[in-house]
Amino acid sequence: MKFSTFHLFHRFDGQSFKDVYDYHLELIELAEELGFDGVRLAEHHFRDYGVAPNLFTVLAHAAARTERLRLGTGIVVLPLHNPVHVAEEAAQVDVLSGGRLELGIGRGYQSYEFEGFGVDLAEARDRFNEALEVIVGLWTRESYQHEGKFYRTGAEVSLVPRPLQDPHPPLHVAAVSPETVTMYAERGLPILADPAAPFRKVVKAAGTWRETAARAGHPAAEAELVVARSVYVAPTLEQARADQERFEASFDRSRIFNERSAPIDPRTGRAAQGFEYYQDRYLKGGTVSPDFRWEQLEVIGDPARVIEQVALLRDAGFGNLLCDFGSTRPMPLEDMKRVMRFFATEVMPAFGGGR
Repeated sequence: MKFSTFHLFHRFDGQSFKDVYDYHLELIELAEELGFDGVRLAEHHFRDYGVAPNLFTVLAHAAARTERLRLGTGIVVLPLHNPVHVAEEAAQVDVLSGGRLELGIGRGYQSYEFEGFGVDLAEARDRFNEALEVIVGLWTRESYQHEGKFYRTGAEVSLVPRPLQDPHPPLHVAAVSPETVTMYAERGLPILADPAAPFRKVVKAAGTWRETAARAGHPAAEAELVVARSVYVAPTLEQARADQERFEASFDRSRIFNERSAPIDPRTGRAAQGFEYYQDRYLKGGTVSPDFRWEQLEVIGDPARVIEQVALLRDAGFGNLLCDFGSTRPMPLEDMKRVMRFFATEVMPAFGGGR
């Protein structure tokens, strides 16, 4: 099992934008020091929920401050971008980092972001699929021309620079709905599993992906599936449970799960076409009980319990755990560093990781 850290770049009350960037860049450097395998950064727009709108800019900066850490996106919202730019910027970061880029991509879901870019959320799936075709085409062919429904290159073009990794940087597709898991398994594209789904659902998703990929002729052994989880380990079960309740009491989850973040078609007030699976998830305030979070959603507890939970995910077929150590918790930097250090010391060695 590999371990990566997740960085949302949430801006809390009283923080400047520079405060947010400095905080996470210091944690990225610490992740390398502690022996984590990689990091992944989240793209968002128009809200303090995440203030990193261009992930390649941040990753290029992180590349200069690290030496071996895999540098990933989690995710680039493809329908909001020109795919030619994505192919170029990703290739440039891959070169600058010495071939360390991992490209996580998805269709997005936040209606507020799509409205800000003037993009119809109901087109997200089709835009994503076409954009992916363009990116892979530019990466793998010496010259490429595309004339599609949403994007066009016009003349035949050659990508400059080209990615350093051959045939291209690893791709992971964000997968929330069962339909997405199956669709991209048929193409052999590894998934980044839903962080808001309970253990039983992500375990089922991994099984579905591997079975579907195998039937389509894609060797499962060559694919590294990624699962994102909220992660917290404390010296005792009692402290972990108490800390979890304290974290939840201090944070208003409706700031994240609300009408602005919901995949809602403004014309109907209902889930946009293709997002029916999301219906109501983002309109209920994201409310789940502490017991549900403890038993079914989070990797949390003392070291022994957390090791068991990570082993469950590994045995289900996931090769990389994307650890969210508290992206929506207003945790002082030194406290967050202690959390990461304790995990690296007490959990990662059980899976051959850490330093």
